Amino acid sequence: MVAPLYQAKAELFRTIGHPARIRILELLSERDHVVHELLDLIEIEPSNLSQQLAVLRRAGLVAQRRENGSVVYSVSVPDVRDLLVAARGILLGILSDQDSLRAELHPGRRRSR
Repeated sequence: MVAPLYQAKAELFRTIGHPARIRILELLSERDHVVHELLDLIEIEPSNLSQQLAVLRRAGLVAQRRENGSVVYSVSVPDVRDLLVAARGILLGILSDQDSLRAELHPGRRRSR
């Protein structure tokens, strides 16, 4: 029996829901990277990076290929980029709402930016 869509979505969000995995997906959404580039850009131990990439590969979000003796990683589902952009927009909306609430709570104070 196939899992209901809401359960499949929850599993997707659990898979993505790790800071290192989100950072990996952000970087791979910009362009393909070899492992040493990812290590240079993410503060993570090599073994941990390998584990996180394996999780993303098993989920079908990341693909790997050999190129000139190196393993190159890429996003295998282009919609991941849209999801990351949507998450950024949601966070900006939440922060904007918090700024509005803060201004209402402290009407005499100026907002600092």
